[in-house]
Amino acid sequence: MNKPSTAQPRMPRLDGQLCFALYSTGLAMTKIYRKVLKPLDVTYPQYLVLLVLWEHERLSVSDIGKHLFLDSATLTPLLKRLEAADLVARTRSSEDERQVDVSLTKKGRALQSIAPEIQQAIADATHCSDTELNRLRKDLAVLRRRLSENE
Repeated sequence: MNKPSTAQPRMPRLDGQLCFALYSTGLAMTKIYRKVLKPLDVTYPQYLVLLVLWEHERLSVSDIGKHLFLDSATLTPLLKRLEAADLVARTRSSEDERQVDVSLTKKGRALQSIAPEIQQAIADATHCSDTELNRLRKDLAVLRRRLSENE
């Protein structure tokens, strides 16, 4: 007959938590982006919006949200600040008045020329090879997809 175990469950350690590794790495990455983006007077979330618009030129707020995994309540103030900085323009869709479309201004498009320098500065800060960075990106995308299946 097995005796019930009297051993206490092992207390989880902070440095053993995947969530903390992701969180603290995200903080470190955001600090680097803050430093790199400061001369442009653009925040990291704003930069992400610009990246999406550089790829697609014009998108609805909901489409931007899908690309960035953000809801419109989070995006709207961010887009208003980008509009105030004359980097994007927000207009009501001619096809659906309820939909707001976002497009780059001339100034927003001009910042695209600096994007490769930003990416290189970030890559340099990681001290990772291109192969390592691509592997990390792929692994994190798989993890995000798997976690999203639980929603």
